[in-house]
Amino acid sequence: YPINYQSAMVLIPAGSFTMGNCMEPSEGNSSELPSHTVYTSAFYMDEYPVTLALWQQVYNWAQTHGYSFDNVGSGKAANHPVWMVNWYDCAKWCNARSEMEGRTPAYFTSATQTTVYRTGELDIGNNYVNWNAGYRLPTEAEWEKAARGGLSGHRFPWGDTISWSQANYYAYPLSAGGFAYDVNPTSGYYPTYEYGSLPYTSPVGSFAPNGYGLYDMAGNMGEWCWDWFQSNWFSQSGATQPNTRGPSISTNYRVLRTESSYSAAYYSRCASRSSGPPSVVYTYVSGFRSVLSLGQ
Repeated sequence: YPINYQSAMVLIPAGSFTMGNCMEPSEGNSSELPSHTVYTSAFYMDEYPVTLALWQQVYNWAQTHGYSFDNVGSGKAANHPVWMVNWYDCAKWCNARSEMEGRTPAYFTSATQTTVYRTGELDIGNNYVNWNAGYRLPTEAEWEKAARGGLSGHRFPWGDTISWSQANYYAYPLSAGGFAYDVNPTSGYYPTYEYGSLPYTSPVGSFAPNGYGLYDMAGNMGEWCWDWFQSNWFSQSGATQPNTRGPSISTNYRVLRTESSYSAAYYSRCASRSSGPPSVVYTYVSGFRSVLSLGQ
């Protein structure tokens, strides 16, 4: 993985997909229901989670161009996912990456979209965003569509069972009292990466990509999404709107998708939803990747 700020991006095609828990309803959380059809326009997504190297390239540029962050970011190595960043850090980083590359940023400090969001903890709303400009966090719908990789009706990006051959996660198979769909022969952390301190991340791209060519959409590191989190959002009419962007008002929590090497298979399911206050750093699960709208 090259250590420079240019990260490969993958085209996610336009079209509809089934979002939410498509398996036995009782196996997931109620916030994953009901499953529903969502249309998303085409977009580009980072092939890998943002690495420590990529984070630092943009962060260092941003520090001398009017940006301030709550956290400096951390990671096991240059080619591992960045972590210890909160939602505000990720949003501002996306703007910095845009400006560094000469792009118009996506996030602004108000609905007039005149002042670029560069500092502070600002709860920017859907109308503060130029959705056709610059790098931004994926919406929750974009993230799940990308994670599924064109394979509908399954738990994981590749099918319905999981083992260490497919992802870096905390194995907890049925034989150990865990999950029937976790078919790993033993339980515990992935032994190759269980060294030093948590999180036991793996280098990005260590496992096979999904059907869209994206890596690490299950396990390794959790990822912030754009949307405010609402536990009953999937039952709201806004959830089925084309290019849905989540609730239009603050719920005090932003969406996190997938989880990490620290988490069991349950949290690596494509439908699994987590959340956290945007100011909080989740030590083992708060990474991200960015997207670009089509035409950029």
